[in-house]
Amino acid sequence: MRGWWREISGLVLPVSCGGCGRARTELCEACGARVHGGTPRRVRPSPEPPGLPVVHAAAGYEGAARAVLLAHKERGVLAMARPLGRALAGAVRAGAGRDRDGRPLLLVPVPSARRAVAARGHDPARRIALAAAAQLRRTGVPATVAAVLRQRRPVTDQSGLTAAERRANLAGALGVVAGGGQLLTAGRVVLVDDLLTTGATLAEAARALDAAGGLAEPGGRAAAVVAASPPAFDAACPVGREINRNWK
Repeated sequence: MRGWWREISGLVLPVSCGGCGRARTELCEACGARVHGGTPRRVRPSPEPPGLPVVHAAAGYEGAARAVLLAHKERGVLAMARPLGRALAGAVRAGAGRDRDGRPLLLVPVPSARRAVAARGHDPARRIALAAAAQLRRTGVPATVAAVLRQRRPVTDQSGLTAAERRANLAGALGVVAGGGQLLTAGRVVLVDDLLTTGATLAEAARALDAAGGLAEPGGRAAAVVAASPPAFDAACPVGREINRNWK
């Protein structure tokens, strides 16, 4: 009901840009360009957790990208799923491309905790993954969503935890549903999420897929996110690396 009400209210209430707040538009052209108009980059958090797949991000988690992600995730502005999905699709293409034998890309979203889904009324990563798969298909790339990951036990809120604490908090927390490993043999697996900070969540998701055989094929480790923490995103760019060196 909560998701239904948000969809209806979006049709009848005044709208403003999810990035900058400008009236009478869900996402202005300038903010849209900042979310999905750049070149995706391979990103690596520091320190990089063991088992982290190769990750590509569409943007840094700041400015319009941060505002739009928060609007979608925390305030339930569901219309933001489409531009966020467009950004995620670009990151998927950058990291995975097209399989030589024509098999589809299988986007596997990292699941939110059940209590978070109940509080928000939706699963943000899954919704963005569905929008990204639709965007990929519109551009001629066969893609579908395989939501096979589940939380096997509760985890502590990650806010405020160090990278090491996040890895310990998430260790063994994710698993693949019964029969999910077999489903993942139908295409090339790409782990997807909305945000990368320390990389602990994606590393745990990759471990769970490995355990189920979902990332068994050579070169199968690929992941994509809408945004990465500014240090990780900026470090992926030669100019950003130079700025970081000078700052230190």
